[in-house]
Amino acid sequence: MAHVAPWKYEFVDKIVKLAQEYPVVGIVNINNIPAAQMQKMRRELRNDVVFIVGKNRLIKLALEKAPRKNLKELAKYIEGQTGIVFTRMNAFKLAKIMEKTKTKAPAKGGEIAPEDIVVHEGETPFKPGPVISEFQKVGLPAAVQKGKIVIRKDTVLVKKGEVISRDVAQVLTKLEIYPITVGLDLRAAYEDEIVFPKDVLQVDTQKIYGDFLDAIQYAVNLSMNIGWPTKLTMPMLIAKAHMDAMNLAINGGIVNKYTAEYIVKKAYLQMLSLASQLKGGLDEELENLISNRLSPSPEGRKEEEKKEEEKKEEEEEEENKEEEAIEGLGALFG
Repeated sequence: MAHVAPWKYEFVDKIVKLAQEYPVVGIVNINNIPAAQMQKMRRELRNDVVFIVGKNRLIKLALEKAPRKNLKELAKYIEGQTGIVFTRMNAFKLAKIMEKTKTKAPAKGGEIAPEDIVVHEGETPFKPGPVISEFQKVGLPAAVQKGKIVIRKDTVLVKKGEVISRDVAQVLTKLEIYPITVGLDLRAAYEDEIVFPKDVLQVDTQKIYGDFLDAIQYAVNLSMNIGWPTKLTMPMLIAKAHMDAMNLAINGGIVNKYTAEYIVKKAYLQMLSLASQLKGGLDEELENLISNRLSPSPEGRKEEEKKEEEKKEEEEEEENKEEEAIEGLGALFG
């Protein structure tokens, strides 16, 4: 019987213990991450995440041994250089934090292009010299104009899925084009007996937050239109009822302590409107009133601007009230 090193048993037992202690377990791709950058990431995550790197075979064995339903399904996402993480945050928030570790890095040669690598038309910072032949060698239409090397047209240097050669990598680095994304890539996460693959975990929280806002606004509009009272719509319904009652009373000429002022103002404006239609026969005072009404004074314009600002502030206050009702929705996925 082959001898098994004690540390391997210890490693498996450690993974099993952590899988029982933490509600969320994730499998992370750590391919091509430089050691210094890996250490930096682990330091940044240590308060929220337990991060362990080990042999794939031992991690798979631990996942199969751990007494949690469906946890062993995570093993199918173990490939290449792999790490395993444990956390108390939900799986979607974990994915979001992992995404933040990703940065762009220069290619060294031999990598697979994750997308089309395009060098755009325009001037480069380089003066005429040997570098122009390096550009032309990899297929860039380079030329000299006004003492600088320029790229004459947009060029797809490497198509998605193709290998980036060493020569191309050197040119891209000189042009400060960094096509490789380096960081922790969460392949899958386990929570509540469910394994969530990467594509499910990649949630656009901004879009979801916007959808929630739209849904609430539509619901508020519907409630207002049908007169459905809720904690959110009651103040607006009362305000609307008040305005409708005021309009009805003013237009119906019902005089009371609330409407008298507005009815007088309405009659005054109607009088000026009627007088402005008459030609001749108006006294000087009335002529001046009509003239001032048609051509507002600077003070009048300022008063109108002030009213517009107050109206805008009231509308913003109403919007703020609606936003308060949905405060915290953006944190749904972390």
